[in-house]
Amino acid sequence: MKNKVALITGGSRGLGRGVAIELAKIGWNVVINYRQNESAAQETLSLITKLASASGNNIRAIACKADISKKEDRFKLLDFTKTEFGHLDMLVNNAGVAPQKRVDILELDEDNFDHVLNSNLKGAFFLSQLAAKLMIEQQSQETSQNSHPTKSPKIVFITSISSYTASINRAEYCIAKAGLSMATKLFASRLAKHGIQVFEIRPGIMDTDMTKPVHDRYDPLIKSGLIPMARWGTPEDIGKTIVAIANDCFPFSTGEIINIDGGFHIRTL
Repeated sequence: MKNKVALITGGSRGLGRGVAIELAKIGWNVVINYRQNESAAQETLSLITKLASASGNNIRAIACKADISKKEDRFKLLDFTKTEFGHLDMLVNNAGVAPQKRVDILELDEDNFDHVLNSNLKGAFFLSQLAAKLMIEQQSQETSQNSHPTKSPKIVFITSISSYTASINRAEYCIAKAGLSMATKLFASRLAKHGIQVFEIRPGIMDTDMTKPVHDRYDPLIKSGLIPMARWGTPEDIGKTIVAIANDCFPFSTGEIINIDGGFHIRTL
């Protein structure tokens, strides 16, 4: 039986690396997409190789450089996956960029807005469109060959509490994440009849290299009750959630939002 295959955008570090490692632990092959940081991608591949060797699993992990904000790179990434593995079972839309500079919404310029929206929203939307077409094609081919179609291919959007939490000095980031929340609903509605499940993973305040500059700001807030579970989230937290989806633990769900935020979303009086 061939291993299932996941394409993880922004998979070289942070949350993407956590997802790649957890999927590899359960025997999935992974495509690690990265935009610039080749050394981080190679480090992720090395970690997975060591994991595979220790577990005895026959896992393949390969890296592909591509900027999903660019149309030609999105096609390149899907073609690479098809060439290397022949099929795709899960797309994890994780890649994203932070604002180049945090500025008040009244001072935000169009270049910075476009930089974030092109990567975080437009890129993920159109890559998902390509992946969905490939998954539908796979289902059709397997049915015509009188074999059972791949069980519930999946598309996952990793968004953020910023999809509903206003930060007036990160307007472009909040708007992009809110857009991905709607993209989840749209793709889930369109693809349900093809047996393709779509999920939104909504992380809270996560401990990654992207958030290191704001640790001093958030540490006291977390301790004082901002997060009911009183800790930072980790890449492993996200990875384990993706594993549950990969293992078909939610067979009658699509378009679902899964909050991984330590309870931040709970409203209390």
